[in-house]
Amino acid sequence: MTTIAALPLPTLLGERCLLRDFDPSDAAAIQRHADDEAVWRNLFEGFPRPYTMAHAREWCSGGSRNPAMGWVWCVDREGEAIGCIGLRPDAGWLRCNAEVGYWIGRAHWGRGIASEALAMVTQWVWFALPELTRLYAPIYTTNEASQRVAERCGYTLEALMRKSAIKAGRVIDRVQYAIYRPDDEASQG
Repeated sequence: MTTIAALPLPTLLGERCLLRDFDPSDAAAIQRHADDEAVWRNLFEGFPRPYTMAHAREWCSGGSRNPAMGWVWCVDREGEAIGCIGLRPDAGWLRCNAEVGYWIGRAHWGRGIASEALAMVTQWVWFALPELTRLYAPIYTTNEASQRVAERCGYTLEALMRKSAIKAGRVIDRVQYAIYRPDDEASQG
């Protein structure tokens, strides 16, 4: 498998957005979008609330490049950082799998941006990471918009995972969507 250290973060260009590395100049926009309770409500328990400028500066100045996190892109819309999409490969005997996660600022919801970003990352994986055969996205059951994003990108519902996460101190349910490498692109590594 191509290791994270061996494969740099590529820039991916779509019609609605650009996926690129974060820059320290993105901090103000990321802080503004990430500090929205409606965004926070759908993100993992450890996502800071409030999301301060200190959090944004740390993230945009290198925190997003932590090798343990895999690949993390800034979602850029017309020169503004509006969100994030990441890919974290599993390890060991599960190394043919990778988790994807994404969020964009509320001002940009409903415009097909998250769907385009997920589609671009998915296609890049099939091209650049031949050992990966399955991508999965665990999503809170209450986050119907993210479920629709996954479905639009060809991900299918794999499971309802009852009582499988904690958010805001409450045990909640999640669903898991996944997509599989097309058979004609089976592991080439």
